Amino acid sequence: MNWISNYVRPKINSLFSRRDVPENLWTKCDDCGTMLFHRELTENLNVCTQCNHHMHIAPVDRCLALFDGGIFVEVPVEEPIADPLGFKDQKKYPDRMKAAQKAAHAKEAMLVAEGEIGRTPVVVAVQDFGFMAGSMGMYVGNAILAAAERAVALKRPLILFSAAGGARMQEGILSLMQMPRTTVAVQMLKEAGLPYIVVLTHPTTGGVTASYAMLGDIHIAEPNALICFAGPRVIEQTIREKLPEGFQRAEYLLDHGMLDMVVARGEMRDRLIRIVRMMLKETPPVAGDLPKPAAPVAVPSPDASE
Repeated sequence: MNWISNYVRPKINSLFSRRDVPENLWTKCDDCGTMLFHRELTENLNVCTQCNHHMHIAPVDRCLALFDGGIFVEVPVEEPIADPLGFKDQKKYPDRMKAAQKAAHAKEAMLVAEGEIGRTPVVVAVQDFGFMAGSMGMYVGNAILAAAERAVALKRPLILFSAAGGARMQEGILSLMQMPRTTVAVQMLKEAGLPYIVVLTHPTTGGVTASYAMLGDIHIAEPNALICFAGPRVIEQTIREKLPEGFQRAEYLLDHGMLDMVVARGEMRDRLIRIVRMMLKETPPVAGDLPKPAAPVAVPSPDASE
């Protein structure tokens, strides 16, 4: 009886018991609240299929969807001093960095890569809001400088995708110093006569907006992206007035001359190909001759609590 009770019955129960559904199969849209199947969401480049809300997308996934065949090479970036101020708030800065790296599955807040889009060689820098809110620290400054130097050396356009909550407070004044450093990097491109295209994604705020994010030859934004220096809540509290509907969103800025265009993520690659080739005075590529981008890879969402 013990053999039947202890082995046979549990074995039979395990065969017919209801299996648990993994928690990461579904993602809730931040805007409309719809539960989205992760594979469908990934195939749609993290854009909600119900309301077209553009969610966070990892830099690697963005590069896979941008470059021809998803083929690109990462450009090396100089490592800055790990903890220049010995900063500590609720956590020590090195501990916070380790937690951010684990949550975002990335080394830092910006990825620099080179490859081809529409058979046109380009250098691309992608900021990662999932890494400490994309905060601008010394590494981000080094990354933009490395991207600009690589673009100048190879005589290629630079395309930058911005997404940041501002400067990184754990690096203090050293973080703010990246504003003039990145401005110098952009000037290098202009002196070399190379196109610098900025794609502003949600959100792009603070010192990032006050420096390299608004110095492009062409400014594109994803739909409904928040783009500002100080946020709308801070402005309302300061001037004690109600702000207009959609204030500081991409469409509002487009209407008021701050942007050149607003482009959905699914159309971004084709639009960038046309713009880059036009700025280089090259003929448009034949659509059927272009390699398709690679399928994006599902990456776990970053833990905002880290």
